[in-house]
Amino acid sequence: IALSQHPHAIELKLLEVEILIFENKLERADEILNELHELAFTNPDICIYKANILSKQDAHEEAIFYLKKAEKLLEDDDDEVPSLIAMEYMFLEDYEQAKKYFALCLKDAPDDYASLYNIIYCFDYLDQRAEAIAFLEGYINTFPYSEIAWHQLGLQHLGAKNLEKALDCFDYAIISDDTFLGAYIEKGKTLEKLERYKEAIDCYLLALEMEDSGPFVYHHLGQCYEKNHEDKLALKYYNRALQEDPASDKTWSALTDFFIEKEQYQKALSFIEKAISIDEGNIEYWKRYVEINHRLGQKNKAGTCLIKSMELGNYNFETWITRCDLLIGMNNFEAALEVMEEAKKIYPNFTEIEYRLGGLHLCLNNKKLGLEHLQNGLELDPEYAVIFKELFPKIIALKAVQNLFKKSRL
Repeated sequence: IALSQHPHAIELKLLEVEILIFENKLERADEILNELHELAFTNPDICIYKANILSKQDAHEEAIFYLKKAEKLLEDDDDEVPSLIAMEYMFLEDYEQAKKYFALCLKDAPDDYASLYNIIYCFDYLDQRAEAIAFLEGYINTFPYSEIAWHQLGLQHLGAKNLEKALDCFDYAIISDDTFLGAYIEKGKTLEKLERYKEAIDCYLLALEMEDSGPFVYHHLGQCYEKNHEDKLALKYYNRALQEDPASDKTWSALTDFFIEKEQYQKALSFIEKAISIDEGNIEYWKRYVEINHRLGQKNKAGTCLIKSMELGNYNFETWITRCDLLIGMNNFEAALEVMEEAKKIYPNFTEIEYRLGGLHLCLNNKKLGLEHLQNGLELDPEYAVIFKELFPKIIALKAVQNLFKKSRL
């Protein structure tokens, strides 16, 4: 209606362009902008909308060209345009230039926390922790009561493992804003790392008094009480965490470890199964599942779980050894031998592998190969023969094996 009455009104045309961009009708929006540019080529808003369209079309360098043009046309300082330019550089993954423009935003508007977060993101992406710390310290010198800056500085020190400095920063963030939940949580986590569990508990309990503290705080309270040997309270808060968020696999996993420590493997089994049902691709959970089943004497199930963990990429040394020993326990020597031969390709000249290869070949009547591998194992570490005797008690009686042991003075 307005355009029918005022068809040449530039402000109305720009509003139309804004709506068209919002509706993703970019071609029509671009046509109107080209018409407007002939009428008002010094209008910075035309350049900004043009840049917006180009950005949506992934033409970020051209978008920057128009934004810089708009920046020159604007008579007053405008922190919006540098922010838009910075974001375009972010899209181009030119984080050095993005930093430069976010810094301009902060110069004109120090309380622009979106730009502060973004500039720290750039430092992190460029792996410039020392530079980030220096920048934040400079910012804090000018704005000493910025809780966001103190919090970010604390996170940088935490990443650098400067725990005491991080703790000071989180304290200053709380002094600046005693309702800043994030600062309480990070302070609690830092106190945990310093093994100051009682202080961490006090910090988390303060966090609980705030809105949106949620299951994360309950989980960490459980951890702290467990480390502080207060088992009843640990279980209380782990359970509270699960009441708030039943899909918290980390809490189910924490309860698993709690009961493994108490050697209550049946309870641990039910909890690790819950964790796996939530995050089936977590290798660590499968490793614990293997351990629990092994402890419960469920060798077949432990073997199946171990295969699953290996399918997920769990190829560390202990996994190969555990898999082999499970198969030996089931007298499946051929499968165990295959496992050790694969392991040897990754870990050549490892004592544990040589002894097992020796025993397995001897169990399968491959006497020559068995004695060769056993000889290799004895040369690498003769003391490991104790484990060999446990794994292959029937092989020890063989005269050729006894002769090798005698040569090694065992």
